Amino acid sequence: MTDLALWRPTRRRLTDTLLAALAPVAVCALALGGLSTWTALGHAGSPARVTVTDGRVFLPTGDTPETAAFFRITNDGGSADRLLKVTSAQADGAARLSSHRMTGARSASARTVASVPVPAGASIAMSPSGLDVIVPANADWQAGDLVTFTLHFERGGPVKYLAVVVRPGQDGT
Repeated sequence: MTDLALWRPTRRRLTDTLLAALAPVAVCALALGGLSTWTALGHAGSPARVTVTDGRVFLPTGDTPETAAFFRITNDGGSADRLLKVTSAQADGAARLSSHRMTGARSASARTVASVPVPAGASIAMSPSGLDVIVPANADWQAGDLVTFTLHFERGGPVKYLAVVVRPGQDGT
């Protein structure tokens, strides 16, 4: 007699076979449901949509060779982006991204950063106590002047924005 003749479909064998097939089917259904929801919400494949607002640059004081600029960066897209650098032809040199961190009650440490992540669906508000742009000061700037900056993003490319020159503390910073 062959092995096929000995095999009989018992209730136990049928139950085990169905249970073994059920696990991958359930995982596939769950994954398909999640992807369908993500697509229905409009996030599937949507690129980063970065906007820049609230640009301001501190009026240089005295003989200070550098000042700071601040922007609000919002990414309404479904993919993350990254701020790579900030440039301005109106500044007297190369600008750089800087991050400040409080190290004590009244002291902070600053460090230059190579880039800044801009997560999908998030907003970054630059401030004197956090992320900012260190800009070589231009002695000709006056309060109220507009300075053109270009923010360079990894996926979104360059975004030009005008920042208004303000006195430190004038706008709540």
